Amino acid sequence: MMTAKEAATAAEPATLQVDDSLRFQQFQKLLRDRWQSTDEFDTQERHVVVVPSLSLDQEELQKIEGVNHYEERLLFSLIRLRNPNTRLVYVTSQPLHPSIIDYYLELLPGIPSSHARDRLTLFAAYDASRKPLSQKLLERPRLLERIRKAVDPERAYMTCYNSTHWERELSLALGLPLLALDPDLLYWGTKSGSREIFKRCGVPHPIGSELVFSEAELATVTAEVWEQDPSLKRIVIKLNEGFSGEGNALLDLRKLQDFAPGNAGHGDRVRAIAESFSCLSFQCDTETWEHFAAKIPVLGAIAEAFVEGDHKESPSVQGRITPLGEVEILSTHDQELGGPDGQIFLGCSFPSRSDYRLEIQEMGQRIGEELARQGALERYGVDFIAVAKGDPQAPDWDLQAIEINLRKGGTTHPLMAMKMLTEGQFHQADGLFYTKQEQVRYYRASDNLQKPHYQGLLPSDLMDIIVTKQLHFNSISGVGAAFHLMGCLSEYGKVGLTCIGTSPDHAREIYDQVVAALDESTLGPRTD
Repeated sequence: MMTAKEAATAAEPATLQVDDSLRFQQFQKLLRDRWQSTDEFDTQERHVVVVPSLSLDQEELQKIEGVNHYEERLLFSLIRLRNPNTRLVYVTSQPLHPSIIDYYLELLPGIPSSHARDRLTLFAAYDASRKPLSQKLLERPRLLERIRKAVDPERAYMTCYNSTHWERELSLALGLPLLALDPDLLYWGTKSGSREIFKRCGVPHPIGSELVFSEAELATVTAEVWEQDPSLKRIVIKLNEGFSGEGNALLDLRKLQDFAPGNAGHGDRVRAIAESFSCLSFQCDTETWEHFAAKIPVLGAIAEAFVEGDHKESPSVQGRITPLGEVEILSTHDQELGGPDGQIFLGCSFPSRSDYRLEIQEMGQRIGEELARQGALERYGVDFIAVAKGDPQAPDWDLQAIEINLRKGGTTHPLMAMKMLTEGQFHQADGLFYTKQEQVRYYRASDNLQKPHYQGLLPSDLMDIIVTKQLHFNSISGVGAAFHLMGCLSEYGKVGLTCIGTSPDHAREIYDQVVAALDESTLGPRTD
């Protein structure tokens, strides 16, 4: 029987010969000289190709409204254009509206937007099909040639949203090093791979199963998890490569008490669980067991104890492994989760609570160092569940690591927005963010401000509303709102935003004011 790691990688096409794999690794070594942190003002000539391809399960992605506009989320990469000799190429599936590009360039501090615009080159594949952008580019050799000619191959590198065999092939096709994880290491970002890293690092995590690839095996390992802790009320069934919580489902054990450990034998328990799979609670309301089960032989699945608690938080820590092999903590957040059982990412607040912030930073550092030992590179995030214990006014927190994400995520672009707007830096010693003037700033951010009555609003309408209400980011006071996913607004009534304030309450207040302003402009003033 193959190991979990072998099974997780077996489904990937054998697209590379050994010499190509070595060439890719040699390319990545060039990043040590070509990459520079955005924390530094850099006057060297550098060329960056941004390919914001969402190379994830395309069926899972279609559950997200407006996902065809999510390639806009990396537009905060334009922060690199504040360095006067940096050239940037940004590639998308469909052309971006000029007003959206102008919006980001006008946010850049300390440099005329026209100067930055002259060093920005935009390309589009003119392809709205359900394929990863990287695949679309590989299918268009003439477009690849234009991208090659737009940069100096001796100075350039490529960056992306997440790294798969498509991004590796694109890196080789362009002849550019990829600032991202080697896809051979993707296992460490799966549900089963995360659990293995947590175990190695001594980081607490819920009890759970090994990776399996059939319904029968899944029923067996689910029963075994229940037998490890008969007091469990619920178990989470997770596709090994689920995205944003959409690949999770809940099994309610309280409805199966006749088959609980001590009340029935193992075989009866397995059969009862198998029969209950059709009644799982899914995070996506359009999901069915038949559709979910069809993915198990392809992606694999695990069973994991659901962390219960009357007062729970969902903190996360973000880090980076640099091309020099250094591990840096970038931020912490308290995540806002939605869906029927609170497992779908909606937004976040920076930083996470002070009473566990430094603890998750320390665990995130250990995890990053283990990932670095495995050869990982670039962004990683670790999600936790924090359960309050004891005194409600000053609780102790039981922290359990849930999963590792080896890619940029929903907490990446809000931090990039604050760095772009304030020219500040994160301080790991206290977990706070300081502006260039050494002022502490906080934010509340979301990808999912969505209401039906926002449909029909154009990006220019959004700016009219926000500027009139004086809610747009003000570079003098260092507070206000910045927006992303504006391409989603008119069709889906959905937009992303980062609201920066002088305290957590102030950031939330600005967020609420933005929502109120949009509601008033689309529904009319409240009369109550």
